[in-house]
Amino acid sequence: MSETTTTGGCCGGGRCGGMQQQPEQQQTEQQQTEQQQTEQQQTEQQQSRRETKAPAATGVHLEPGAAVPSASPAAQAGPEHVEEPVAYDGILLSGFGGPEGQDDVLPFLRNVTRGRGIPDERLEEVATHYRHFEGVSPINQQNRDLKAALEGALAAAGVDLPVYWGNRNWAPYLDEALQQAADAGATRLLAIPTSAYSSYSSCRQYREDWADALEATGLAASMQIDKVRQFFNHPGFLAPFVDGVRAAVAEARAAGFADAEIEVLFATHSIPTADAERSGAPDLHEWGPGGGYEAQHLAAAEHVMAEAAGGVSWQLVYQSRSGPASQPWLEPDINDAIEALESRRAVVIVPLGFVSDHMEVMWDLDEEAIETATEAGLWARRTPTPGVDPQYVGALVDLVQERLEGRPEAERKAVTSIHTWYDVCRPGCCENPRLGFRPAIAGLQP
Repeated sequence: MSETTTTGGCCGGGRCGGMQQQPEQQQTEQQQTEQQQTEQQQTEQQQSRRETKAPAATGVHLEPGAAVPSASPAAQAGPEHVEEPVAYDGILLSGFGGPEGQDDVLPFLRNVTRGRGIPDERLEEVATHYRHFEGVSPINQQNRDLKAALEGALAAAGVDLPVYWGNRNWAPYLDEALQQAADAGATRLLAIPTSAYSSYSSCRQYREDWADALEATGLAASMQIDKVRQFFNHPGFLAPFVDGVRAAVAEARAAGFADAEIEVLFATHSIPTADAERSGAPDLHEWGPGGGYEAQHLAAAEHVMAEAAGGVSWQLVYQSRSGPASQPWLEPDINDAIEALESRRAVVIVPLGFVSDHMEVMWDLDEEAIETATEAGLWARRTPTPGVDPQYVGALVDLVQERLEGRPEAERKAVTSIHTWYDVCRPGCCENPRLGFRPAIAGLQP
């Protein structure tokens, strides 16, 4: 049966005798109305949006005797894992943000690179990636979809908490989300960054931007924000990658490739080596040269391969490098790794460092890496990101429930060789050596 075949009415058009509207058509019209309302809201937001993010905070608010700024009472002393229940008023879904039109691209990139003194001419080199897609990054719509999925999953789990969504680098900004929450009477939020790993850009910079938003709104003394743990080893986050690798390897085998001819490349965003060395609470762990950031990715990839394709060769690779050539970044670059494959005929690309198909996935993997593989004569597939996979959304709900319940660390879900990560970031974790320590919340202060 084709998609255009009608099934609901005797005359095939959703009405019987042209009189009574069928439920299926009513639902369709309701969905159309809701979509129109959503599009109208987005248009209004686009027209009223501002082009600059909140200014950098000059300080943080500490309760008397607290070691963690703007934290709930249970987190104020800085325990590694908060094991007492906390009553939150809402969830702060925190995204990176992205442009939604050609006019947004440069202002967005100025927000991303604020404080680095990068001229617009340089930014235009990066802007070409966005302009290739009409200036629209898919990340905002992906976060709208994730917000809706999370709201539904929370409700199904019996968790009655609103979800407020704000971005670090584009509208809706984090300070706008905090103001929306405050206007609704919220004073204590649990933040979920849309990033699973420990590094400056994927953890600490969110904590700094929350501090910026609190100061910009004047809410630093009246609103408390905790964060969920980094979830790189939560089974629900990794399950979609397991499914994707299993399916892609099965497809390669069906295409006639032996396991010895297949290489699985786990791709993540490269970061400066100096940043990597300071990631993941280095004072508490003996990481390798890539710090906690690399170690967490390796542990995640090991789990995925053990579950999906034991015996198939794999490696961790990096993408999206920027910055001067003189500055060391984590390697190998994915394109160099593909070109170096000598005894392989098939490659499976896994976007392990990303939660959704945003620009780095669409351009650096779907365009550049696939082109490199094709030119090398390789069969290539890119596996899905978690997106709104129910397993991933369920993991986010579980992270919320951990903190609502005060669940003991020993009872939390984690599947890699690295322990369940900290609820409260440790002192000095994920420092950016070029910028130093800016005001940040949700962690012990260096």
